[in-house]
Amino acid sequence: MLIKCTHRSDPQPSEITSEAIYADRRRFIQQSIGVVAGSSFLLGSSRAALPPLQSVPSPKFSSDEELTSEKSVTTYNNFYELGYGKSDPHRNADSLKTQPWHIRVGGECERPGTYALEDFIKPHQLEERIYRLRCVEAWSMVIPWIGFEVNKIITQAQPNSRAKYVAFTSILDRENLPGQRRNVLRWPYTEGLRIDEAMHPLAIFVVGLYGKVLPNQNGAPLRLIVPWKYGFKSIKSVVAIDFSEDEPPTAWNQSAPSEYGFYSNVNPNVNHPRWSQKRERRIGEFGKRATLMFNGYDQVASLYQGMDLKRYF
Repeated sequence: MLIKCTHRSDPQPSEITSEAIYADRRRFIQQSIGVVAGSSFLLGSSRAALPPLQSVPSPKFSSDEELTSEKSVTTYNNFYELGYGKSDPHRNADSLKTQPWHIRVGGECERPGTYALEDFIKPHQLEERIYRLRCVEAWSMVIPWIGFEVNKIITQAQPNSRAKYVAFTSILDRENLPGQRRNVLRWPYTEGLRIDEAMHPLAIFVVGLYGKVLPNQNGAPLRLIVPWKYGFKSIKSVVAIDFSEDEPPTAWNQSAPSEYGFYSNVNPNVNHPRWSQKRERRIGEFGKRATLMFNGYDQVASLYQGMDLKRYF
């Protein structure tokens, strides 16, 4: 099924809302995010058009921890397509062209299709969820993401009986993305989950944060968030979703299989070969805190019952 693109808004310059404006988070979300694509939410000069969907807070899934500052979240990033330093993605954000944007759904499913971004999002209620993001380099953030559950797309695609995994593919644009001019990874970036992992309600597709359209440096216009896994599993700038019978290849596992496994669950008992994962530094805090199993999301523990999580790291 091919769905035609609708008209897109013109590019706008970057802006960052102050923390003072965001202090009353619940009120701000209810009053301001009714139209996610409204002009007050623009970040970056190449925004993809988003539909006017309502967004509601999701306290059932949200952490009650203090939020990481918006400035840190949008200027300290891992996004190798935009560069290899933590400040490179913010500095090179305009290299990512998000207009037009389509998402292809295919593989072992009954309803494959190619969707314009706005039509991909339009049927789904957006929620604001405060999730911890734990990176393999032993730092973490607490971020108010805006998105919808991945299971809604899986249900819509109707995977067949052969589908055991979901594979995700990011944008490939060597001409514009400076990081892809070097073969540090096998481009395009790929990631994957088991079907049951992707169906868990904690796994979401993200289109915004801090009440705004997702900034380019954070993976615009569509990013996966899997909060119980290390951050590199949360693939950015998704252009394709494929259902497969076999475990799909993933970028970091292909690059360094002894360091990055397919599952990549946050597990303080499994060290990275070059550093410990027992403690982490929350960005904006002094000192370190203990790393929690599954990043503190015990709701997913049943997905791995009977598995040796040191072997299947």
